Amino acid sequence: MPSASAGSSPLAAYGWDDALDNAFTSYSAAGLIPARVAAVDRGLCDVVTGQGPMRAVTGPVPASPADLSVDSSADSSADLFIDPPAGAPGGPPLVPCTGDWAALRPGGPGGRPVVAALLPRRTAIVRSSASRDSRGQVLAANVDTVAITVSLDARLDLGRVERLLALAFESGARPVVVLTKADRVPGTAGAEARVAEAAPGVDVVACSAASGDGVGAVRAALHGTVVLVGPSGSGKSTLGNALLGRDALATGAVRASDGKGRHTTVRRELLPLPGGGVLIDTPGLRGVGLFEASDGLERAFADIAELAADCRFGDCAHRTEPGCAVLAAVEDGTLPRRRLDSHRKLQRENDWIASRADARLDAERRARSKEISRWQRRMYRERGRGR
Repeated sequence: MPSASAGSSPLAAYGWDDALDNAFTSYSAAGLIPARVAAVDRGLCDVVTGQGPMRAVTGPVPASPADLSVDSSADSSADLFIDPPAGAPGGPPLVPCTGDWAALRPGGPGGRPVVAALLPRRTAIVRSSASRDSRGQVLAANVDTVAITVSLDARLDLGRVERLLALAFESGARPVVVLTKADRVPGTAGAEARVAEAAPGVDVVACSAASGDGVGAVRAALHGTVVLVGPSGSGKSTLGNALLGRDALATGAVRASDGKGRHTTVRRELLPLPGGGVLIDTPGLRGVGLFEASDGLERAFADIAELAADCRFGDCAHRTEPGCAVLAAVEDGTLPRRRLDSHRKLQRENDWIASRADARLDAERRARSKEISRWQRRMYRERGRGR
């Protein structure tokens, strides 16, 4: 049984609860201590424990408590690549990322603790890797709310909003769209209406972190572990400072020529919010590829999915088919043509990356099968020599 209630743990401010406390029982029995990953560097990570912040050695860690004998002090890259179903018993090892709950083994290299295992992730924000090699890159784990920041001082890119919504929905977290820099425009009603049309059923809140207007409404819309996502210059760090009540995050200027900013946040880091909750700030995302986000797309485009249910044919592609309810909605103005085009674009991208992932997994299975066959032939030859 857990030794103390979750509420009395110093980790409660970082999201530790009774469910995590109970899940950690087997790790405690192995002499490990709980921690939350605050930031990751190559080979090392900053963690928060009941005894305070620490620097821990990290690397690929086992996917289940049964694998705790694995030496997790080995060197590794912090590219945060995963392969579904990473984290399942018998699945590939995981690499820690910001937001993970970890089990630390004390007394590692240089006296630092070692990340020996990760608790199962409740949610994970995953995008396709920058190399486009059909693998997923974990941006943050165990997130409750994804705050998508959109600058009102720049061209409104609804396609980007829809892309980030699909990413957020696929993670299992709840998305909120935050329109920032409201003090720089004459009014926000028009932008709020346009974004609400691209984000049906999602809270859309406008604010000015500089003046403080609307920040209270943003706080009310967020809960639990909150991650800020959006392009550079969208006001993530300034909003984060307003939510934190202090200048903890670096901010930078935005070019007047194109409204784009530079990366002032260079790594993901986790900070407790006053009044409860945790904030994760992320580097600006100029390009966000979807990664096997079929469910996320369906939820981000729930209006199209609802219309598609009334199509004459169950496999309707919404292009030229007779009796297509989606095309009928476009014709009568109920559904914007732009939104259907955006859905098609994201669906094509998602299908492409999924096909590449399937092809890679098939190739890896064939390679493993050949390796096993070679091993078996070698064993048979050795047995034959011994007779």
